[in-house]
Amino acid sequence: MSNDRTANDPHDITVIGAGIIGVACALQLARQGRRVVVVDQQEPGRGASYGNAGHLATEQVFPIADLSILKRLPAMLMDPMGPLRLDWKYMPRALPWFTRLLLNLRPAPFQRTVAGIRALNEGSLGAWQRLLQTIARPDLLKEDGSLLVFERPESPSAIQALQARMRLQQVPVDFWQAGAVREAAPQLSEQIQGGLFFPHTGHFLDPYRVVCELVSAARACGVQFLKQRVQGGHLHANGVSLVAGQGSLNSRQVLIACGAHSAKLTETLTGKKVPLDTERGYHLMLPHEHERLPFAVTSLERKFIMTPMADGLRLAGTVEFAGLDAPPSMERAWQLHRLSKGLFRHDLNAEAATPWMGFRPSLPDSLPIIDSACEGRVLLAFGHQHLGLTQAAITAELIADLASHLTRANEAYRLTRF
Repeated sequence: MSNDRTANDPHDITVIGAGIIGVACALQLARQGRRVVVVDQQEPGRGASYGNAGHLATEQVFPIADLSILKRLPAMLMDPMGPLRLDWKYMPRALPWFTRLLLNLRPAPFQRTVAGIRALNEGSLGAWQRLLQTIARPDLLKEDGSLLVFERPESPSAIQALQARMRLQQVPVDFWQAGAVREAAPQLSEQIQGGLFFPHTGHFLDPYRVVCELVSAARACGVQFLKQRVQGGHLHANGVSLVAGQGSLNSRQVLIACGAHSAKLTETLTGKKVPLDTERGYHLMLPHEHERLPFAVTSLERKFIMTPMADGLRLAGTVEFAGLDAPPSMERAWQLHRLSKGLFRHDLNAEAATPWMGFRPSLPDSLPIIDSACEGRVLLAFGHQHLGLTQAAITAELIADLASHLTRANEAYRLTRF
């Protein structure tokens, strides 16, 4: 198809957001024969999609917090380099979000959240297999499982309880003794006591490359990509008009998929306020570490993940609540290297390591919004918290169905739940 239309030509659908979810959705929509334009103020894949942990986390069916965190919360918040940091200057803005989070820890909403996450995750691996096959790049995903390890003598009870909870949710999981861990990952330290292995998970060799390959496939289907900032817009009888950096963009439908930046435009177009906040996440990329691990490994006690990639070993984790505007605290990224000490027989090489920070879009019930609003003129796909990469392909399939009015949104992911 030709890709020479101008920004002022009407399109069938405008996708706002060129991250992994927006690009995957754009490709699916174009394959339905739609004229699609993707708009983002950054190049495709340069936001949270660039620096995520790369883990296809289908095993993570539980919300980002549960009642057990309440006992540990004061100590966690007092540790500036701990797994959770709250910028106290941001507290007034974060308080309503945290209040909703606590309310969602009650048994009934908690179980609704688990059911909602599990439904998406159960379809995620298959959706990714289908999507990568269509672009002839199944090699980008290593379907070799992942491992959660523990070190402390008192940790087996917590591991066994987690295994039981996982099995109740029908998540495939195996308990590995220390010997099995060392056989699979011989460079891990002798102090590793054992772990849980999740066979139906995997990791991406380069998350940014995945976005780039999807962009190439989308361009081949006629999708246009514009580097502009969407400043606002309004609905009208024939669709949507958006105000962008170089004029107006007109289309029959719009998809809001700009991650942590989605709330304002959603309110502008739909009149609905969504309690969207951002969990700022950090990674440290170690370019000289290519042979340490065969698959992604997470530490139960240290609360971070290590993922082998084409360009080295990526250490990722931590949660920071400080909003979209505060400068990054890259010391939190370097802290990940310090956390790795003792997990391996020999310390990791941090020479030429590069730190990174990105915004995870999170809603207080840990579920995304995947919905159609305003008589189908506005589609929504954001709020996937730590699972944006995991759930991108299945979200794209759902959005394609919603755009064609083939189905109604699942109640768990509807905008109106707020």
